[in-house]
Amino acid sequence: MTPTATSIRSEIQRANAAFEAHFAQGSAAAIASLYTSNAVLLPTGHDPIQGHEGIQAFWQGALDMGVARVSLHTQEVEELSDTAIELGVYTLFGANSQQLDKGKYLVVWKQQQGQWKLHQDIWNTSLPAPQAQ
Repeated sequence: MTPTATSIRSEIQRANAAFEAHFAQGSAAAIASLYTSNAVLLPTGHDPIQGHEGIQAFWQGALDMGVARVSLHTQEVEELSDTAIELGVYTLFGANSQQLDKGKYLVVWKQQQGQWKLHQDIWNTSLPAPQAQ
């Protein structure tokens, strides 16, 4: 029996809740474990980052820069067999709950060994670019 889009959305939301929790705990290794073994991050201003080691290092860098919490909100999920595409919005917060960034993201999820994992992850800010002085 194929899972329904509703159950896939629920599974993705559970994985996102784990992502948020691991981020709040400061565990880049746990965040990286939510990705497939050949996952790719596509962050603004960086070349693609592939694999658990690179992904863990990227998220550790974000934690080290003062990002203390992330909030993810799924807007839409489309199922394609063992793949799903999620469209959502994010907000990043610093240590004192100050908003550092907000934007949108698109994640391609893959089902591996019965779990939905992030496979391709791209996001960008919705904040205006800083004005030149």
